[in-house]
Amino acid sequence: MTRVRSRWSRPRTGDPASAPDAAGPPTAQPGPAELEECLRACAVHSGKLVGSLDHRRIALAEQLRKLLALWATQETAAATGGGGLLRRGTKAAGGQLDNDLLDALLAVGNKALDCGYDDELNLALLITDTVLTQRKNSRAGWRLRGRLLETMGHPDAAIEAFDRYVGLTKEDGFGVRTKIAGLRAAQAGRAELLALLERSVPEAAQYAGQPPTDVWADGLAAYGAGDWDGAEPRLVGALLAMDRSESPEQEFQEALSHYLDLCTGDRAARPTPELTEIIARFAEQRRNRMRGPLSDPTFGGLQWLTLGEFRNRIAGKSICLIANSGKVGTSSLGAEIDAYDLVVRFNSFKIDPAHTGARTDIHVTIHKHGFNWDRPVDIRLVFGGISGDWKHSLRNRLVPGAQKYLGDESLRWPVRNIGKLGTDAWPAIPTSGFNMLWLLDFLDVSPTLDLIGFDFYESGAYRLDAAMKMPITSVHEYTSEKAWVMERAQSVSGMRISLR
Repeated sequence: MTRVRSRWSRPRTGDPASAPDAAGPPTAQPGPAELEECLRACAVHSGKLVGSLDHRRIALAEQLRKLLALWATQETAAATGGGGLLRRGTKAAGGQLDNDLLDALLAVGNKALDCGYDDELNLALLITDTVLTQRKNSRAGWRLRGRLLETMGHPDAAIEAFDRYVGLTKEDGFGVRTKIAGLRAAQAGRAELLALLERSVPEAAQYAGQPPTDVWADGLAAYGAGDWDGAEPRLVGALLAMDRSESPEQEFQEALSHYLDLCTGDRAARPTPELTEIIARFAEQRRNRMRGPLSDPTFGGLQWLTLGEFRNRIAGKSICLIANSGKVGTSSLGAEIDAYDLVVRFNSFKIDPAHTGARTDIHVTIHKHGFNWDRPVDIRLVFGGISGDWKHSLRNRLVPGAQKYLGDESLRWPVRNIGKLGTDAWPAIPTSGFNMLWLLDFLDVSPTLDLIGFDFYESGAYRLDAAMKMPITSVHEYTSEKAWVMERAQSVSGMRISLR
């Protein structure tokens, strides 16, 4: 079991290898951190990634390159009197970071978290320390810190950081409240499980105050010698000691799983009702940690839609698809939009009745975030490329009663799964809008099929406030999607593109 270093030392060189192990586990409260030292640490870490073949570290290296290029530009501007931010003060007005530098730091932090290795997690920790020192109310900073603390194995601290994020946002598009509920339920289950273990093996109490690694090794040695009566109290005592010493959650879960494996092995005593209950509680807290509790398994009695059933529900109806583009927000087309039989909106759409119309009959969204999932609609189609991730998102993001019908697996990824357009025919990841438009064109049962405001983000984005800081992702190929649309357009008039 490899323990992540719990705190970054902050030498001028920014060498990750010099982080001490004795500083204690990280907490939700960020430690004081200077921006320039953080940037220097990023520069040192960038050099350590040269030649890496790990795709996650390659992605991190690219974000570090962008951050350091921005830093160099600002340093040069400051040195030449060009108004740069770092030398004139590494903080903008009001003691806060420049927005561009903040976004670049957060991008590095997210890629470092994706790597999952000790050095990268410590780099992400330093970045969140720095961001939250400079901007105490950074929503993105608190969410990153919560995810980081959870990954590092400190769920109580993660809950505290996630709570700070939730307190700063109105639209929980990333499902953080569900994550908090799951972690809290898991922590409560963990406490009950430990109490049950302590009652079941009272001899373990004598080992609970000793170093867990030593007690665990003694327990395994006793088990190897065939002495289960001597092994079990030590193994349980080690688990209690790990709990009291706040060992990372992954280490505790790994040790607990190993103990239960030994309990059911050939050398252990015959399983007891207490052991059966312990295993059940172990499984429940693991499920809650991964997926969160489920209050309504039927999700308000929603009905699943197959491809054929979806076709029947839209057949013969006029349809308009409303883009989340800047010019929709000033279109004054609200009444015309609401006059269609079916109004389709996407992801983090924003409503201003005079311009966007008020109705939403079909909400189309990617599974990765949860914006507008609580808005009542007739049909919700959730798109996703990987079946397991898609199912996980449905379980955690669906709001009971917010939709009457939900697209099933046959409608999960139309361009790839129905159209069979692989990466050789369509290399880029298709957008939610293109998936939906392709599906409607393929079904070909609508007498009117209009696109309103589809300029492929040339006029910027018009979305919920919480989503406006999300970048217009580069994994999509908007030029190809636009070409596909224009090849099939029957007419183009102002903001309206008619395919039927």
